[in-house]
Amino acid sequence: MVGVSTHLPTTDVRDPASRARTDRLREALLAAGFTADGLLELLGAPAYAALARSETVPALRATRGDSPLETLVRLFLLQRPVARARAEAALPVADCLADGWLVADGDAVRAQVDVRPYGGPEGQDWWVVSDPGCAVGGAGGIRGAGETDRSALVLGVGGASTTLAGITVPTPVGRALDLGTGSGIQALHASRHATHVTATDLNPRALRIAALTLALSGAAPAELREGSLFEPVGEETYDLIVSNPPFVISPGARLTYRDGGMGGDDLCRTLVQQAAAHLNDGGYCQLLANWQHVEGEEWADRVRSWVPRGCDAWVVQREVQDITQYAELWLRDGGDHRAAPEEYAARYDAWLDEFEARGTRAVGFGWITLRKSGADDPSVIVEEWPHPVEQPLGETVVGHFARQDYLRRTDDAALLAGHFRLAGEVVQEQVGLPGAEDPEHVVLRQNRGMRRATKVDTVGAGFAGVCDGSLPAGRILDAIAQLMGEDPVLLRDRTPEAIRMLVEQGFLEPVEGER
Repeated sequence: MVGVSTHLPTTDVRDPASRARTDRLREALLAAGFTADGLLELLGAPAYAALARSETVPALRATRGDSPLETLVRLFLLQRPVARARAEAALPVADCLADGWLVADGDAVRAQVDVRPYGGPEGQDWWVVSDPGCAVGGAGGIRGAGETDRSALVLGVGGASTTLAGITVPTPVGRALDLGTGSGIQALHASRHATHVTATDLNPRALRIAALTLALSGAAPAELREGSLFEPVGEETYDLIVSNPPFVISPGARLTYRDGGMGGDDLCRTLVQQAAAHLNDGGYCQLLANWQHVEGEEWADRVRSWVPRGCDAWVVQREVQDITQYAELWLRDGGDHRAAPEEYAARYDAWLDEFEARGTRAVGFGWITLRKSGADDPSVIVEEWPHPVEQPLGETVVGHFARQDYLRRTDDAALLAGHFRLAGEVVQEQVGLPGAEDPEHVVLRQNRGMRRATKVDTVGAGFAGVCDGSLPAGRILDAIAQLMGEDPVLLRDRTPEAIRMLVEQGFLEPVEGER
């Protein structure tokens, strides 16, 4: 059994001496260029990318010198012992030994934890702490021996955590909750725009590691609470709740960081349903989730039923895997592919038995955003969008809900009296056979945000093309009707639905109070 060390650094931000030692460590990391940019420059893109696949050989080859940066990469990312004299040239070894970042190993020192450089959204130099072997590549990349079983391990930065950070609304808030904080990545991001951050986790080791991530990155400490789901916060409410929960649908709860311990997708459903009670008016809850595709049931209806009363919601399904792909992914993540063939087969069978019992034919992955609007007619958008998007999307999320508010309060008469502007970087594509006089259809495409594309007719394309905020929609339609020889009254009657679609999807932006 591969395990994790029970020993973690003892940095305590409440202790001035410990805080000063952490500050000196951070200064040494910066002085050596142990940052996201410095790491990429040292390793080069191929070796840097290989680390994310848990392949360390290229990085080992790139760090055969004795510069401080190479030393730090070997210590904290590659988990290799380094001669103490060499380490002394890179960082304050005495401080690191005192606080437990390093441990003596004969004439060498070795790291107790992984420390990965991480670039913040405004160019901040941050570092994410995790268990050895978990800073890159996920649990499947662990190779070192430890003293406890790996069910308690804490992962570092991965694709899921950066995705959630990218979609999180960046609006300044008073109180934020990072539910299931893990190594503290979301709490670190929230510290930029929240006055007070609370971070919870079922795993007490995760809370200790999250505190290290925040301290080493120079962020304000979070209030740390142990427990499951909303249990640690009682009836408290927040302006922002973020969660990268243990959403994996698995037969059991072997690994705390991924297995929620509830059947099927019940953990994600419970989290969504309970969120409204912990949101202040206008507050957001944003999380990543898996959901079952059950035989005889539309997945969109399943997830839509989770949305609590009084909340608008935007659910985006990004990926779908059949049950065999899904089982194999998480068996590899758990290291089961390295077990004896009969043991691997038994565990694979257990996953398929679980899915068969629940009628599950596939598993969806995506984002869920709730906003507590209190609306009697809430906007609940559930869609599939597997195409590339432009991160960060936080402002896009804010814009999405602002447009829902506008459409909800605007009837067709007000819509035609309204002014609109074509969103930035929208282009028009005409699709048809080569040499044809007229296109078969016209496509509007966004080059920013969700990068949507939608088909429009001649009227829709012409309308969008002249929207610069100066004329009301009705007058634009009247001009189009005159050009096309159509009845302007009929055109006004049939066009509001198309305008609403273009506004909802972000192709057109309402211009309010600017004329």
